[in-house]
Amino acid sequence: MASKLTRSNRAGWAFALPGFGLIALFIIVPFFFAFGLSLTNQRLISPNPTAFVGLANYRDLLGLGVITLEPERDAGGQILRGADGTPDYPRVRNFTRNNPDHPRLDGMREWFRWQSGDTQKVVVAKDVVFMKALVNTFTFVLIVAPLQAGLALLLALLINQRLRGINVFRTIYFMPVVVSIVVVSLLWRFIYSGDNGLLNNILSVLSFGLFRPVDWLGNPSTALGAIIAMSIWQAVGFHMVIWLSGLQTISPTLYEAARIEGSSPWQTFRHVTWPGLRNTAVLILIVITMQAFAIFAQVDVMTNGGPRDATQTLVFQAVQRGYGKQDISGGSAISVILFLIVLSISLVQRWLTREKN
Repeated sequence: MASKLTRSNRAGWAFALPGFGLIALFIIVPFFFAFGLSLTNQRLISPNPTAFVGLANYRDLLGLGVITLEPERDAGGQILRGADGTPDYPRVRNFTRNNPDHPRLDGMREWFRWQSGDTQKVVVAKDVVFMKALVNTFTFVLIVAPLQAGLALLLALLINQRLRGINVFRTIYFMPVVVSIVVVSLLWRFIYSGDNGLLNNILSVLSFGLFRPVDWLGNPSTALGAIIAMSIWQAVGFHMVIWLSGLQTISPTLYEAARIEGSSPWQTFRHVTWPGLRNTAVLILIVITMQAFAIFAQVDVMTNGGPRDATQTLVFQAVQRGYGKQDISGGSAISVILFLIVLSISLVQRWLTREKN
């Protein structure tokens, strides 16, 4: 018995070894290599020797500060106001340019501000573009993950029927997945065109000419939303197939028992379908999260990070800095931060969805 178990273990490890080797070669080793580069000032092409800088790259990326601006006052203590009646405030650069009283804020730029009475709070950052990319990436993930998973589940429930021609619908829903994301991005760039795009024409017809054309990708308030909508449409078929495979593992006898008990469709879904999809849901949630954090091609093709950095993402920033600006150390630091974020979120998701006794 012991010898059989030993042979079985050896065979198992032999089969798993190539997979472990590929993971080590393409994930573990590159991560430590990137971490090492992020601690230097390495550039792609530079006549200067590479030097160790410690955590300077991380401080440059993650450095934040808050400045409190009080309105300026005259000699009598009255608030000075502009022509439009709004109070005048000191310039932010007074705090961030060679100010010995605030050395930590030196070199920072304004990110955003908010008003509290007559006082303004200004958030400044060492790297405003990186902070925008960080927020945009989290916004993308928080919107895409639930919507894409929910829509994919709905489509899987619809096509999990024994109807004539159902395979045609399965093919149609899955078709965008097999088309290159670059081709899909180019297609949707024409759909979103502000001049004579398909979306503007459809909305104009539906509103009987009352709708005014919008430059969906050229407007900072709509560009990220446009990319989110396209991304959900493009990948929903892939997750639909995973949901469908989970649905088909649920025993038909459970549904038959539910019908005998007189369960409504919602009760059947809640007490039979959803519990049977628990492991599938965990897989889809983790996969969507990882894919959403890796968004790059859509941004690169459709907006190139614009307009006004409204569609910057972490992966786009890493590539742009590492190769576009030849800042290997900065791009490596962004890659390490992204890896740790995705790893942490995946571990938290796995813990929250663990089986409880």
